[in-house]
Amino acid sequence: MIRCSAPGRAGIIGNPTDMYGGSVISCSTQERATVTVEPWDALVLEISGETTRLRGKEDLELSHDYFDIARTVIEFLALSDAQFKLTAESDIPFQAGLSGSTAMLVAILHALLVFSEKPCHRFRAAEMVRHIELNYLKVVCGYQDAYMCTFGGLHYMDFREKEFYRGLREEPYGTMESLAPYVNQLPFVLAHTGVQRISGTVHKPIRERWLEGDRKVVRGYLRMAHLARMGKKAVLDRNWEWLGELMIENHEIQRDLGGSGQQNEALIETALNCGALGAKLAGAGRGGTIIALHPDPEEMIAALKKAGAARIMTPKPTAGVTVEVVDGE
Repeated sequence: MIRCSAPGRAGIIGNPTDMYGGSVISCSTQERATVTVEPWDALVLEISGETTRLRGKEDLELSHDYFDIARTVIEFLALSDAQFKLTAESDIPFQAGLSGSTAMLVAILHALLVFSEKPCHRFRAAEMVRHIELNYLKVVCGYQDAYMCTFGGLHYMDFREKEFYRGLREEPYGTMESLAPYVNQLPFVLAHTGVQRISGTVHKPIRERWLEGDRKVVRGYLRMAHLARMGKKAVLDRNWEWLGELMIENHEIQRDLGGSGQQNEALIETALNCGALGAKLAGAGRGGTIIALHPDPEEMIAALKKAGAARIMTPKPTAGVTVEVVDGE
């Protein structure tokens, strides 16, 4: 049996410039997606308690259900004729802006790479994940999710020369720089609005404006990428007041481009009113999750719950994708 898991992620600053050749700082979540693969007498998928059997290539078409992520990985790796049982579950909130879908994709991909004896290094695997999301799942999103769910931890990431999606052969790898060795504690809290949404529906219209040369979008994302580069300095210097200011500006840019939402704004306002040094979207927005920077957050957490937060979480640098081959199970 092969057992694999991958973490979610929370964008601290710079997101979503990972779609635009920019820079991002992100931290993994403690919540993870977990997958097991074992030899079977058919190709069976069991995801979040739902089960289906795939009988060939004709069953790999997207059906907008629990099994689409696994279908796309199986199609990408040409495993439609293989025989195995894949079981998957996750404690990352679904469609919550914490990259739960990508974490599941990463875990499934790595488990099946080991199963099919096609191992590769993590940079290559992260690019595969991004390729599957864009070309198989038809999701408009950036590289942050694929890289963070693969590498985990606390990272400064640079995606210059990766804004036009040139394909696996032509794409340079992203730059991953771990900040975790320099920071003992992270004063962040995640508050989930309880509103589910598909990130691509938020990103797509802004992406189209950027491709058309909309000066407000182009300038906004150039500025946001700069905020992430300065945010790296603030994190390393543990200058939380400065990082909070950068986070607020990051959010103002994305909000003014139409990327936020009523529930996001309500929780962000609550956090700032409770003394948060900064607060912004942790993902795409229009629902999902916010991230707030507060050195002593207990009073803020109580206020966020009262304001309607469906779930409170704490990001933490944790291991990226892990793979374990278990004999005798």
